[in-house]
Amino acid sequence: MAAEHDQMPVKEEEYLDVLTKTGEKTGISKPRGDVHRAGEYHRAVHVWIFAESTQQLLLQRRADSKDSWAGLWDISSAGHISAGDSSLISAMRELQEELGVTLPKDAFELIFVFLQECTINDGKFINNEYNDVYLVTTIDPIPLEAFTLQESEVSAVKYLSLEEYRQVLAQEHPDYVPYDVNEEYGQLFTIIEKRYKENAEARSLTLDKQLNRYASTSLSAELTGLTAADKEALTLLVKAATIMDKIFYLQVWYSNPSLRDWLKENADKSQLDKLKWMYYVINKSPWSCLDENEAFLTTADSAVKLLPNATKPVPGWKGLEYRTAFPAAKPPGANFYPPDMDKMEFNLWKDSLQEDKREEAMGFFNVIRRHSESLFEDTISQKTENVTSSSHDLYVVPYSQEYNSLLAEAATLLREAGEMASSSSLKRLLSSKSDAFLSNDYYDSDIAWMELDSKLDVTIGPYETYEDSLFGYKATFEAFIGVRDDKATAQLKLFGDHLQILEKNLPMDNIYKSENVTAAPIRVIQLLYNAGDVKGPQTVAFNLPNDERIVKDRGTSMVMLKNVSEAKFKLILKPIADVCIMEEQRDFVDFESFFTHTICHECCHGIGPHTITLPNGQKSTVRLELQELHSSLEEAKADIVGLWALRFLMDKDLLPKSLAKSMYVSFLAGCFRSVRFGLEEAHGKGQALQFNYLFEKGAFILHPDETFAVDFEKVEDSVASLSREILTIQARGDKEAARTLLQKYGVMTPPLKRALEKLETVQVPVDIIPDFPIANQILRYIN
Repeated sequence: MAAEHDQMPVKEEEYLDVLTKTGEKTGISKPRGDVHRAGEYHRAVHVWIFAESTQQLLLQRRADSKDSWAGLWDISSAGHISAGDSSLISAMRELQEELGVTLPKDAFELIFVFLQECTINDGKFINNEYNDVYLVTTIDPIPLEAFTLQESEVSAVKYLSLEEYRQVLAQEHPDYVPYDVNEEYGQLFTIIEKRYKENAEARSLTLDKQLNRYASTSLSAELTGLTAADKEALTLLVKAATIMDKIFYLQVWYSNPSLRDWLKENADKSQLDKLKWMYYVINKSPWSCLDENEAFLTTADSAVKLLPNATKPVPGWKGLEYRTAFPAAKPPGANFYPPDMDKMEFNLWKDSLQEDKREEAMGFFNVIRRHSESLFEDTISQKTENVTSSSHDLYVVPYSQEYNSLLAEAATLLREAGEMASSSSLKRLLSSKSDAFLSNDYYDSDIAWMELDSKLDVTIGPYETYEDSLFGYKATFEAFIGVRDDKATAQLKLFGDHLQILEKNLPMDNIYKSENVTAAPIRVIQLLYNAGDVKGPQTVAFNLPNDERIVKDRGTSMVMLKNVSEAKFKLILKPIADVCIMEEQRDFVDFESFFTHTICHECCHGIGPHTITLPNGQKSTVRLELQELHSSLEEAKADIVGLWALRFLMDKDLLPKSLAKSMYVSFLAGCFRSVRFGLEEAHGKGQALQFNYLFEKGAFILHPDETFAVDFEKVEDSVASLSREILTIQARGDKEAARTLLQKYGVMTPPLKRALEKLETVQVPVDIIPDFPIANQILRYIN
């Protein structure tokens, strides 16, 4: 193979990064010859160029001077990944050096990783190689005369149809480098064929079914309580919120904005194109939130870009057109980290930094980028800017720099809105948030948000970290704009005022309890508009900020979206109860219990462990210790401790005891609602954990008619037991215990599966698609 066996004479032998057997970097590099003699695991790239219109692959003929597979037809381009280099940059560089094709990173789709383990040359050459296989999809074949071949590597190129190439490999044709199409490498053919053979009618039916899981609902609010100045400010705030959308699209994946624009532009071309666009709008990416992030689009559906200068010019040819790529599997690090960075690489780099820089690398408000990528892109664009030299490839870029032009525009709108606003606290919030967008220091603006006392309620900025499923470090941009419901807000003061008492009585050892829990202000709003990280299932409440410095100093604040809760109860929870809850307990499911538990869930994010002391005496936080497991466990904690807290408040006569049965049965119905979000989603996985635990303890019962009920004798102790287990794991920062708990209970069990199948049969919606008539009218006016 081209990548494994090239042994060109060089002045200095190439070094390769040594990997573990499972493919992670060890931090050790060795000369290439030593790696192959010892059979060390290492990495290479394969790059295939595929012409969509002719369904052909580009092949290169290896130079006759090569000491392996000389003169045979092989991969479009391939090569080792040298020590310290990244996979993607290696793929880009190999294509440029061997074929004279210069493409940006959004042209490269990682389609699979192929591990080859073999021994040749009488045992002298042991090849244990992880090959990152990339696909570049062009619209038409590149004219052969457009290539600039590297003579020492490549003697010729040609196109061959997908089927013809598969046949010559299957026949082990002597003119072609061998690959076993019946083993792992056969994925190359199945992946490409699947995306072009699926029929439009079948895809339309699938997308239609996926769309029908959402119920459309109009969300509005009474504006009579707003001053004329606030109404003017509202227009600017809605416009600023749309910028949060633009940033979020980019945070999800670097080619996501071009995909969005392409789908929107082509939505009227066919029924299938319309359905693609409609479902994309809900998910804000090509990955379906309700299907464990399974892709519902492929690169074949993506945007087409023209690069006139990607190769040398050919008379009469306008240049190379390619599809902007995205992987079938949703990248766990989204666009916060380099796409080819693994945890080992990040941790080796992070651990080399000074303490303040280490904290910055794990911070909420920055992305991690590569020096090598910046240098390569500068080479492509012929820039000559200096890049700071560093012994490590990774470096930090603050949000204020990464999204500079968008944040500058949003900052201007917020400042103007603040000048109009009638409330002094809203003025302060918008002014400080405007400053934060430009300075990247969000502390003061988050304090201002917590102290907001305004009829016009605004939450805007980077907050939640769910999208970063690699570490859970990086925050996504979002916006929620609403009108405060003063009557409902006044009724909820009870919860915020009793947080310290709840903390003191939590079912965990006293050593882990905090003495300084601050009462959480609660605001109830009628939502007018949301944007940014509000994809898929809609939130009914949020508890912010997530910044542990502020949580420790000031606690958190909570916003309840009452009209969203009402829509979900009416359109989803009540129909779920009619299908899944035993008839005798069905009437216990009511909106008051549902909404009250939602409030208590959000309150309980503010109690329990946050800043912790590890067994070795080191200070840390639950988020940093549990990393990618934190979000699911934290959602489970807020849910189950919320149930415990409601029971506690009833026992203290602060809530009516008559609420108890309704609370437990409404929670049981809510389990089925949340699990339908998918077990890749933090709330869904956290809810599965709770349901399965309580079911195992006998607190939830499955009847012969396949309906469920609560055992009121067992549920209270079971809730306290699970609360203790989760709180203790968090307090100890015990990631292994968290993993064990989630692996055991955060799964799709037969009782859950049966309930979900029943709900699908009767077509109960999974969630809502909100329509915002007031904001839509504003957007039509300003556009």
